[in-house]
Amino acid sequence: MEEGNTTLTPTPEAISNQLSAAESASNLAAAVLLCPTFLVGLVGNGLYLWVLGLQMKRTVTTLLFLHLISCYFLFTLLIPFFIVSLFMGFHWVFGTVMCKVVNTCISVAMFSSVFLLTLISLDRYTLTHHPIWCRTHRTVPQARKLVVGMWLVSIALSAPYLAFRETREVAGGRIICKNNYALYGEGNGTGMQDMGRQVHLALFVVRFLLGLLLPFCTIAGCYSRVGLMMKKKKLAWAGKPFKVLVTVVLSFFLAWLPYHLYHGLKLFKRELPESVTVTCLIIYTFASCFNACFTPMLYLFVEEKFLQVFRTSLLTLVKLAFVDELGSSVPELSGRHGSEVESA
Repeated sequence: MEEGNTTLTPTPEAISNQLSAAESASNLAAAVLLCPTFLVGLVGNGLYLWVLGLQMKRTVTTLLFLHLISCYFLFTLLIPFFIVSLFMGFHWVFGTVMCKVVNTCISVAMFSSVFLLTLISLDRYTLTHHPIWCRTHRTVPQARKLVVGMWLVSIALSAPYLAFRETREVAGGRIICKNNYALYGEGNGTGMQDMGRQVHLALFVVRFLLGLLLPFCTIAGCYSRVGLMMKKKKLAWAGKPFKVLVTVVLSFFLAWLPYHLYHGLKLFKRELPESVTVTCLIIYTFASCFNACFTPMLYLFVEEKFLQVFRTSLLTLVKLAFVDELGSSVPELSGRHGSEVESA
């Protein structure tokens, strides 16, 4: 989200006059659509947190999904900032501190989501290919250490937003929340601009590699190996967890790809019209918000007939979405190591 606070806040009407009719309409439509999206995400993610955190036995699978839903819930809480920003024509009214905090939280949610999906795919791989090792090493305490490390790495990778994010007044009295990669001075000199561009490029490469490309290759590799094993043994992994995981992974990458495209386009803003980057910003904003709020709903509906969903209690559906059926799907995993290893 690209846009802080001023003493004389321009009215929404004055800001809208500075934008084209098409841009104003698209901003308004996106903001209106985000309102019910926020409500669905708040209720849906809250319900999942309650069930996973308080109603289900703590296992490796429920622990990983509990933190994944926590990432979605964190992003859901940020949606009101997106809505206000869109209504105001990307005029930021929350001040410099919130400019830094909100964008840092967006980055933390993005990194932690993809890291957790990667951990889940590695967990599925080890269960099918190394069941004996899982018997003694795949435990809740070990998984908890990995999750804590994941959160720390996500926060460290998102820390640059606390340093580089700032608010700045532009033409017409509009305040924008943007990155100043030069840090020292206004970045008007050639040297400052070159330094800022190099820092921007370095951060983009790190964000793209660790936030999309490498995790995607890892996840694709893990599921490919699992699929080949199932095909070799003429087994079908038709359990709900696998369908849930595939759905979550696909929705995540489709939602966050515009995020990386937007930041990539910002590197070439001189060659591209501003309308292109603004359009990409709107797409990434809506796609990421929609993913965070509606992905939990996909857990319920994947491979389920519409009428069957409403005939079953919501609580039962939520629990069934996270039941580990590996023990019944893969003969090698029968026994204790085929199911979750519980904490003491």
